[in-house]
Amino acid sequence: MTDRMSAAELRDLQEQPKNQKFGAQRITVDGITFDSKREAKRWAELKLLEQAGEIIDLRRQVVVPLQGRDGPLLARKGRQMRITVDFGYVEVASGQSIYEDAKGMPTRDYEVRRAVAAAQGVEVREV
Repeated sequence: MTDRMSAAELRDLQEQPKNQKFGAQRITVDGITFDSKREAKRWAELKLLEQAGEIIDLRRQVVVPLQGRDGPLLARKGRQMRITVDFGYVEVASGQSIYEDAKGMPTRDYEVRRAVAAAQGVEVREV
């Protein structure tokens, strides 16, 4: 005889949060869900800098399209490649756009995308 699971038990099993690939724990702060504690901590620091007037135009999950010498870089399925960084803002003192990513364990894919972004003049800081 086989054991059977009820619909409620299946639903409960499916609603359990999945573990992150590299052990980061999702956290919710002020109603915003972050992928890691490090990312949430950096967001709090950046919000304080914004309130102090040192930075402006603070954004989360900023998408930067990747360009090559001959135009947009395309993935195998024809979509334009991109790098999504955790934070983007403008430093008031320099007027420079800054992109930051809270990384604990950079993947090979991330490293390649970061290098392509750097080649097109978009520097990504790791915090």
